[in-house]
Amino acid sequence: MQFILFAITYPLIWVLSRLPMGALYVISDFFYFLIYYIFGYRKQVVLENLELAFPDKKEKELLEIRKKFFKHLMDLMVESVKSFSISEKEILKRYAYINPELVNKYAKEGKSIALVGAHQANWEWSTSLPKVLDIDVYGAYTRLNNKYYEKAVRESREKFGVLGYKTSEMVRGMQKRFSNKQQGAYILLSDQSPQPHKTYYWRTFFNIKVPIHTGAEMLSKKFDLVVINYVTRKVKRGYYETEFQLITDHPKGFKDYQITDMYTELTEKNILAQPEYYLWSHKRFKHRDKVPPKFL
Repeated sequence: MQFILFAITYPLIWVLSRLPMGALYVISDFFYFLIYYIFGYRKQVVLENLELAFPDKKEKELLEIRKKFFKHLMDLMVESVKSFSISEKEILKRYAYINPELVNKYAKEGKSIALVGAHQANWEWSTSLPKVLDIDVYGAYTRLNNKYYEKAVRESREKFGVLGYKTSEMVRGMQKRFSNKQQGAYILLSDQSPQPHKTYYWRTFFNIKVPIHTGAEMLSKKFDLVVINYVTRKVKRGYYETEFQLITDHPKGFKDYQITDMYTELTEKNILAQPEYYLWSHKRFKHRDKVPPKFL
């Protein structure tokens, strides 16, 4: 059954990925109309998130942000499809890196690096990182149930040089590399909402107490990783630029959760610059009524 589903759908995805970006954005516009005006997919979820995050903004402004978000979300979907066939030349033209020398400086010093980030603008095209960084790049991924799609998606994400670890195997893989004295840069998107019972730390995110992932901080201290945030901004439709922002190059000198606080504050600042391009369709504030007493 898995193969039949793959055999029916993947050829269509591949054909779509070969279309020029202009044609894909026509498809994006069509699906935006369907999703936003006909089906109303998660419109209320997005609006509730925006109301919580920006209580001082007027309804008209929030509705405009919501509309721009859904337009961008559909663009992101077709850009993700394009990832299957996009060339190195095209992705580097459309996804520029402002200051890779910041990362390469530490790579030349023999350091390993935690590349922390958020679901902002387009994170799928960051698979091109190895083309500008002088260090092996590793990313964690969630295994797909369909083994045929699992292979196809993994090959797509690794074609520019990113080496993938299953999320459950990331720490073990890092430990092995450090035991062998091998450098690496590890992509760690850290803005998801962890399950409350697995949470060590709660703090405010847009003035609301939420559970916070602390894995990046834990790993940076364990392996003495330089912690560098990377933020992607949308320049115009189909074009992005990514900036690297140093958080710390001496993680062991910080108290527990200070690095996590620095990352969260930086993420808020970056979202505020382009709020319509953050992933508001996930329920980031869904656990706000479950805050443990010690974090109130």
